[in-house]
Amino acid sequence: MLWCHPFPGSGFSAAPRLISHRHLLALLFPKQHSGSKSEALTEVTMPRIEPLTPPYTPDVSEALHRWMPPGVAHEPLALFRLLQRHPELASRMRVLGAGLLAHGELPALDRELVIARVCALCNCPYEWTVHATVFAEQVGLTPEMLQATVSGTADWPAHHQALLNAVDELHATAQVSDSAWDALADHYNTSQLLEILVLTGWYQTISYLANAVRLDNEPWATQYPR
Repeated sequence: MLWCHPFPGSGFSAAPRLISHRHLLALLFPKQHSGSKSEALTEVTMPRIEPLTPPYTPDVSEALHRWMPPGVAHEPLALFRLLQRHPELASRMRVLGAGLLAHGELPALDRELVIARVCALCNCPYEWTVHATVFAEQVGLTPEMLQATVSGTADWPAHHQALLNAVDELHATAQVSDSAWDALADHYNTSQLLEILVLTGWYQTISYLANAVRLDNEPWATQYPR
């Protein structure tokens, strides 16, 4: 669900209201989204751009090794193998992506909560399931919390509610209202506020990429809630 807040001159009522992501898509694209919200993503399709597959050239093998954490047994992620079709782009994306995951100032739980919610709002099972599998348990993101990032319904503590309200507003309007910003600033410092904005935009970009190219979910990843 989207937590929708009114904006001056918008014509909306003064009280915040809930709108489902499916309903929003149906309003925007009535023909494409007349059925289930997952219909388009559950069709068996080939990726529009195929990720690279072994055997890799030495340059590609070295680049993929830099993307992956040490000691990982499975193949490099399809997303990484896809990006290596544009090595210059991949090298620049890796620096920001790795920085947000490994060197950010947000608590790890808050970071993963933002990522899960953004991917759910973008209806991106690929990236949602990767993070749910790899990071959720180690940061304390419970199955119930993960489910709530998709359904939009949960009794969150105040700081997480403020965080999710801001993420939802950014997704819906590319803005953060004064009330949502003030609530967020009550719990996060200046560096963290900037990081929240960049993190939200970054995983929207990743979701756009995975969805548009139609990446299949990783075979080892958990199931996406429906």
